[in-house]
Amino acid sequence: MPNVIDVTGKVVREEQTPEIFSQEYADKAHTIFRAIYREMASPRAGTASTKKRDEVSGGGRKPWKQKGTGRARQGSIRSPQWTHGGVVFGPQPRSYVSDLNKKERRVAFVAALADRFRNDAVTVLDAADFGIEKTADFATLLFGSAKNAKSGPSTLVVFGRDEQAGDRIHRVGRNLKKVGVTHTGALDVKDVLRYNRLVFTADAYAQLVGTLSSKNGEAK
Repeated sequence: MPNVIDVTGKVVREEQTPEIFSQEYADKAHTIFRAIYREMASPRAGTASTKKRDEVSGGGRKPWKQKGTGRARQGSIRSPQWTHGGVVFGPQPRSYVSDLNKKERRVAFVAALADRFRNDAVTVLDAADFGIEKTADFATLLFGSAKNAKSGPSTLVVFGRDEQAGDRIHRVGRNLKKVGVTHTGALDVKDVLRYNRLVFTADAYAQLVGTLSSKNGEAK
């Protein structure tokens, strides 16, 4: 069950783990892998390009006659074995987009979050009165002290989409080396598993549980 903390870091209560995250997803490891592969591969530009033999300029004339020179026969100085020649089987522009249907994306996202709930790696922050202005104070909230922020667990702070305190949380957390800050609309499987601990604001937590608990909840 995730703890709910206030802006001083004090635990004020415990939240019941939502039913959707209490289920067993041990057999969904491959679906999670495919979701992460999709998220990492799809943004690749795929613009690497080399020239084949027929695309390299020059080399239209035979460098020497076929017989009588004592040298190996050559048809063009742009053959692959020549310096400045064409490239054999080199990379060509391509798309790295990997498809995964919405149902599988949702299952992978829920399974990744369920793993974090199962390992007590989820905390809820009551950010209704969030007034922290300094990064050091935010580090103290998350790790107990600013010094511990250098050796503490990597932490992802998630605020709700359009949440009023979102900009302030992003501003005070962006310079902490082991802290990532995002919002519910951008959270994906890769982010969930990259960090050792997740800290959701109360608004973000409510949005997440409400969306995923609904039958047609959107996948990331």
